[in-house]
Amino acid sequence: MARILRFFSFLITLTTFFYIDAFAQQPKKLKTIIVDAGHGGDDYGAVGQYENSLRSNEKDVTLAISNQLVAELKKQMPDVNVIPTRTTDIYQTPREKANIANENKGDLFLCIHADSGPLQSGRRQTGTRTVTRHKITYKGKGKKKKKISKPYKAVEPVYEYYKMPLKRSGTSVWIFAAHKTSDKLKAIMHQEGQTEGEFEIEAGSDSSYNSIDFNTPEGRTIAQIYAKRYQEKSDRLATYVNDEIENTNRAALGVNQRQKGIWVLQATNMPAILIETGFINNPEDEEYLNSESGQKELAKAITKAVLRYKSQFEQSKTNGQ
Repeated sequence: MARILRFFSFLITLTTFFYIDAFAQQPKKLKTIIVDAGHGGDDYGAVGQYENSLRSNEKDVTLAISNQLVAELKKQMPDVNVIPTRTTDIYQTPREKANIANENKGDLFLCIHADSGPLQSGRRQTGTRTVTRHKITYKGKGKKKKKISKPYKAVEPVYEYYKMPLKRSGTSVWIFAAHKTSDKLKAIMHQEGQTEGEFEIEAGSDSSYNSIDFNTPEGRTIAQIYAKRYQEKSDRLATYVNDEIENTNRAALGVNQRQKGIWVLQATNMPAILIETGFINNPEDEEYLNSESGQKELAKAITKAVLRYKSQFEQSKTNGQ
């Protein structure tokens, strides 16, 4: 029995590498990019709340930056289909966003957000006021003891409280957490409307390579490899974005993985990154995110990163890597 199991394991391994090698030989171009403006509608996201802020809503900032990004991507890559998840102030669930990306067979998913953080409260004296207080004394002893309240005037300070701005600023890039790879695998294996666990990995000229049954052991192995590849590709693109942000002289906060995961990144069937473009409760960042110049600079930086990724992606496919 042990020999039979080893034999089948060997066959599975051979089959797996055969499939992977076949996929690698198929030339592929970056055809579709999904751009997602975070939040929207009744979901305002982070809000500028510090004293004298612009009172920005994250949903508006992300839409403005996404619109600039879509325009820049189309300008720089006219042969690529660029699809925004929203172009107006509407709410979409993470599942709806992921479905848009998956149904349009996106090759990349770019999610635009703005960051924030807990704000500390400050206080300052704005004046004084005269109040009436009472001095309490007692007269007598025992049952004859009486409480005497004598009013008097006193001056006390008047304070106002306010939210202090964040000191942290800059742009960070996020990918789905390594320990959440199983969730990415579920997105690969169980797309909406597919009940037999089949998923088109990479379209090629031979239709036999277009769909794999991931309910089989070799299918699961291939799916796990591709889930890992998605993470590697996501990390590569995220690194390029961080590099290009750094070139703008903005604070680039690196590539990060949120421990709780990011659902929309894990549910998209493609390399996916989330860009926290800046801190909406930092005065300099808030002004930057609301300015047309800032929005365009971010769009151009992200586009440069995508162009680097596209060049490497298509070159590796041509070379059969």
